[in-house]
Amino acid sequence: LKMSWFWLYLPLHLLMATCVCHSIKAPTTSSQQSFKTNLFNFYHSLMLADGKETTIHLLKDIPKRYYFALEESRVLAPFSITVTPCDVPIEWSILVYKSPPAKATPGDHDTQEVSKSQKASSMVSTIFNYKGNSVETYMGMSSHSAFYLLEFLSTERDTHITVYLTTDTTSGHLYPELPTDPRIDVIGIGHTTVTLTWKHSPSILQHRESIQYCLLVNEKHNYKSLCAAETAIRSSGMKLPPTLALSLSPYLLEPQQVMILSNSELSIINKVSSGEVRQVCMGTKNTYTVPNLSPSTQYYFDVFIVNLLTNASAAYTGTFARTLEEPEPKVTELKDGKVIHVVLDGKKQKFYSLQYWARHKKIHFTFQLCQGQIQVHITRNGKTVASEDLSGLRYFSLKGKLLDTYLVQLRSTEESNSSVKVQASPHFHKPLFPLLPESLKIKSFSKLRTCRSVTIAWLGTQEESKYCVYRKRIEEDQLWRELQSADRCSGPESRHKAEKVLCKYFYDLNPQRAVTTETIKGLEAGTLYLFDVYLFGPSGIPVRYHSKVVKTRKKC
Repeated sequence: LKMSWFWLYLPLHLLMATCVCHSIKAPTTSSQQSFKTNLFNFYHSLMLADGKETTIHLLKDIPKRYYFALEESRVLAPFSITVTPCDVPIEWSILVYKSPPAKATPGDHDTQEVSKSQKASSMVSTIFNYKGNSVETYMGMSSHSAFYLLEFLSTERDTHITVYLTTDTTSGHLYPELPTDPRIDVIGIGHTTVTLTWKHSPSILQHRESIQYCLLVNEKHNYKSLCAAETAIRSSGMKLPPTLALSLSPYLLEPQQVMILSNSELSIINKVSSGEVRQVCMGTKNTYTVPNLSPSTQYYFDVFIVNLLTNASAAYTGTFARTLEEPEPKVTELKDGKVIHVVLDGKKQKFYSLQYWARHKKIHFTFQLCQGQIQVHITRNGKTVASEDLSGLRYFSLKGKLLDTYLVQLRSTEESNSSVKVQASPHFHKPLFPLLPESLKIKSFSKLRTCRSVTIAWLGTQEESKYCVYRKRIEEDQLWRELQSADRCSGPESRHKAEKVLCKYFYDLNPQRAVTTETIKGLEAGTLYLFDVYLFGPSGIPVRYHSKVVKTRKKC
């Protein structure tokens, strides 16, 4: 079979002549007008490429027509047409225009006229029509010279579709093959995970290096094609990379997207109004556990088999599952003087609960914020007694009755994880943290900076305490990450020995004069340094001052 490309550019009267010269039998006089009318529809249509996937944009209520032609063949010649709606349901149909037969043999005149009329009307026929949003494939056989007209119509809104025509059905498939059972099986459900499995595609065995599975997870509904999934995400206000499953490159990501590369699996998480839409490409594995889901939430799962060379894909039959309900939050008991380190998940934005039964009238709560931002809410016998956002080190001294029940609730106010240390104790209990100065800021003196040294200062207290100074060389592009990831609860034990500068003791009974300075020498010119000071109290638990970044002079 061959495609007759030059027909598209000829006027109608030349098109008729060309048909005769192109092995299509000339129409009889009685059927000539009908055949001209039929050919006129093709003349105002676009030609459909053979062996290539074509994207077609449809305007609402305006039909669009494409045609292709098949030459006469002595044997039955197969062809196939695959149409993929990328959004709303569409209507499409295939009409065939066969060339009229040659002149009849001499005989009865009335019989000839009836025969001519029947053959003229039989030259045009609809061989297929469909309405919906599923991917449909029509496979046909032809042994006659014929024109085929494809008509597409969208009645809901503007949309686009892809169409693939091929007359070569023996040299392989554009689309990867689906197994005989294309269903996705749910084999495990947890509070935050769902485990899926599916039958292998036959294409995996033949083209393992160029075929991969991609999974799409969302909270709205299943998608019947990768094209439909891309369109739905775009319509929610996002701009996606041109090929969702293939172009998963960091420079193509939008601000609303997060890319995660883990264990050779590439994930993209899109933040949309209807929830998260995740795409995960996992190579040729046919079992996958979807992590980090929300409890008691229904999710829809679609698996696509993608040909990396042709950018064509086929969709398995989607499925859905609801994660298990989250168990009742556990309440951790606070004991006198015991320090509890709490890590809060910023994504869940839920409260972590601590309970304390008072054995004394005066109670002292201590909170040391380690990372992130945390909101604390304290109730006594069900009534709120304190509520605020934590910053650094915070004390709450509360007075009540014996056997009062205190409930401490903590919640991260950031999307990233946050952590805090908590202690509850009677008011007379040995303090967990040392006496603190008015400010935990470290000051540097610009005029005392040289190429090889920096002078810093910090406030002390009226109690004699130990102070240790540490330094760390950093690059400018690491500065933000270094400050954000710093654990304010960690002590010098987490630092390298080479970063230690000195330790010293000092105090002053006059708070106004409880200030100390230190000149750090042996530095490199034009270099950025991060300085930290740790204060140790009687309990040995350190308090870290706010980190200070100073750059030495380039020239002196």
